[in-house]
Amino acid sequence: MPRIFTQDIVIAQTDIDVQGHVNNTRYVAWMQDVAVAHSTAQGWGMDRYVAEGAGWVVRQHTITYRRPCFLGETVTACTWISTFSPRQSARRYLFWRAADRVVLAEAETQWVFIDLKTGRPTKVPQTLRDAFEIVEDEAEVKRMLEG
Repeated sequence: MPRIFTQDIVIAQTDIDVQGHVNNTRYVAWMQDVAVAHSTAQGWGMDRYVAEGAGWVVRQHTITYRRPCFLGETVTACTWISTFSPRQSARRYLFWRAADRVVLAEAETQWVFIDLKTGRPTKVPQTLRDAFEIVEDEAEVKRMLEG
């Protein structure tokens, strides 16, 4: 069970904006994509959430952009769960350029667990909580970045 999930992204032309670098909205899409991939790797894919009648919605995204990235570069996206509360979870993200490990962006999403029928917040089941190990200390992430 990976505490910190990583996924490489190769920058495509569709990721590039008129300024010639990755558009900031792509990071939001990547945050969702890597969160779904991490959840799926932990046994909680979209089909399971639907079967359980519950799932996650975003309450808030926070992103700090550090450096631009460009067409053809490979970005490593990593994500981990930093907190769980009865009806919410905070997920952190770090994006770095694979070639030189320069940090491109840091982010966090506040996710709320909802009942899919009512759309109202509901308690995160223990089986879901048990599938993810909380990473409170970012030292492990920084060690990954150092290689």
